[in-house]
Amino acid sequence: MAERKADIGLIGLAVMGENLVMNIESKGFTAAVYNRTVEKVDRFTEGRAKGKNIIGCHSLEELIGALKAPRKVFLMIRAGQAVDDMIEQLIPLLSPGDVIIDGGNSHFPDTDRRTKYVESKGLLYIGTGVSGGEEGALKGPSMMPGGSPAAWPLVKPIFQSICAKAPDGSPCCDWVGEGGAGHFVKMVHNGIEYGDMQLICEVYQLMRDGLGMDNEEMQEVFAAWNKTELESYLIEITRDILGHKEADGRYTVDIILDAAGQKGTGKWTCVSALDSGVPLTLISEAVFARCLSSIKSERVSASAIYPHARVPFEGSKDEMIEVLRKALYASKIVSYAQGYALMRAAASEYGWNLNYGGIALMWRGGCIIRSVFLGKIKEAFERDPALSNLLCDGYFASVIGELLPSWRKAASWAVLSGIPAPAITAALSYFDGYTTDRLPANLLQAQRDYFGAHTYERVDVPRGQFFHTDWTGHGGNTASTGYTV
Repeated sequence: MAERKADIGLIGLAVMGENLVMNIESKGFTAAVYNRTVEKVDRFTEGRAKGKNIIGCHSLEELIGALKAPRKVFLMIRAGQAVDDMIEQLIPLLSPGDVIIDGGNSHFPDTDRRTKYVESKGLLYIGTGVSGGEEGALKGPSMMPGGSPAAWPLVKPIFQSICAKAPDGSPCCDWVGEGGAGHFVKMVHNGIEYGDMQLICEVYQLMRDGLGMDNEEMQEVFAAWNKTELESYLIEITRDILGHKEADGRYTVDIILDAAGQKGTGKWTCVSALDSGVPLTLISEAVFARCLSSIKSERVSASAIYPHARVPFEGSKDEMIEVLRKALYASKIVSYAQGYALMRAAASEYGWNLNYGGIALMWRGGCIIRSVFLGKIKEAFERDPALSNLLCDGYFASVIGELLPSWRKAASWAVLSGIPAPAITAALSYFDGYTTDRLPANLLQAQRDYFGAHTYERVDVPRGQFFHTDWTGHGGNTASTGYTV
């Protein structure tokens, strides 16, 4: 009798790795597993994996020997040097045409570098974003694979079987592009996730501190909002969080310290935006809001110096709740508009042919930012694949037009009330800047030319011609070389 061989191997049996293996096996595939701490392998195969088509291995050599050719090895290990170290250990054990897959939150330049390196050894490489957390890994994540195009047909049947499905049954996984494209799209996903979460938290604080609402009232509001255009995973879990109580009856959310953590993917998104010159203002404010929250002791000290005199709310609470809902929706549109603008800039810079509507489809199910709203983004790019910004789509333009008065009201109320709403106000400022035909950058260019002879363009001649003014009368005519960072 022939020895049983696995369809795919997985290295790394932390919670995501375990759940992903259980998902793979449940779809009819056989998986081989290995973990550096081999005791985890035995605990897993003798525990929740007992009786399943899962082969436990105690060495990399045993793992590779248990796989069908071409071998497919899925890494679910910590991003960074650990991935490079594992690649070096695997290369001598693999044969030409075998595939190494990194499913961690790797930085896209690392994935780009690793793809080239692994291909130089005759092997294939995939860096895939995997979103959805523990539940997604088990029941169906959103997956964003990129890397070696020749590897995609080899893993497509497995990936599209285990991934989440959109409401129309379409798999929330498709090929993104070469090199680091998959992990770039996952990075932008995480940046948008930062933005969405911060927006929800700002609305929560405006209801809590501005309207004086308790957790039960806010839970009812988020439950109602989840039946509107805001229907999404994050709104749903916010509803559940607000209703969760400790054994002693206290609300869990009230006893959680207000100091946020982060693992770096939001920061990567902002750094990438700065490198590309893309105004990612909302997501950047969301990242900085986490940084500000982390200096808890400083904030406590500062609050004693500058006590907040809350302005009592006067008016209809129900009307203001609806104002907040509309402001949240409008800001959310800007978050995605900025994220997509960043992807468009990266596609141009790296030569990726990104399917923007397809990316929205990949995010429709399984991932943290899944929402019904993504269907509208998919439709926008189907109408115009070359759409420069979501705000320029006819549908979203009409929606923003209806939301704008409430958006302005919510932002101004937050400012006048002394309640921080950095993401909502940044979104509105971006919208106002993006839709203003003449910004004050003419004065800024004059300032730069005055102190540094950096030159400027003029409105009375075609673009691309640069001029310098001797502002003081004794500065001379020599100008600095013009360039844009």
